[in-house]
Amino acid sequence: MRRPILLLILSFTLSQAAVAQERDLPASDAYAQDAPTQDQKAEQASHKISEVIARKFGVAREKAQTIAAAVMSSASKYSLPPALLLAIISIESRFKETARGPNNASGLMQVVPSAHKTLVRNLDLNDPEDNIDAGSAILRGYLKSAQGDVDTALKGYGGSRAYAEKVSLSVKSFEAATTTFAFASDSPAK
Repeated sequence: MRRPILLLILSFTLSQAAVAQERDLPASDAYAQDAPTQDQKAEQASHKISEVIARKFGVAREKAQTIAAAVMSSASKYSLPPALLLAIISIESRFKETARGPNNASGLMQVVPSAHKTLVRNLDLNDPEDNIDAGSAILRGYLKSAQGDVDTALKGYGGSRAYAEKVSLSVKSFEAATTTFAFASDSPAK
């Protein structure tokens, strides 16, 4: 019984070594090729997010993919949970990139240009990437001022405790779509 198992293990090891040699990789890296990379996990999460945006908010697939990619990029850049950014966007604009609000608030994250003149100087706030990046930078600033307290940061971003509670509740609806990314960002890079 032990012999067939040992032969199976030896056969697998040799096949992995052959694959590594074919790819000009060290044998130990052949095993890593089978596991999804952090980039692949982020791409999977981005796809899941775009599906949720398209299905739940009626956004065209191509636009949903652009928004999802921008969310993932800004989440990574500013160390923010993607579900938090998605919750803010859903409340602020319902994923309408040309949304307008009070005080000339613009775009997906309803960035107020007069309140953040230097940050938005050369940005097109109707462009999803620019708007989500600006909104994420603003949120990151509020988080830093609040010493990491998300509720306080959300009060600053949206202006009220009720807003912070509404966003916190909405985060839960996006967590399932972003868990792949959360897992990817928690694991060490290879």
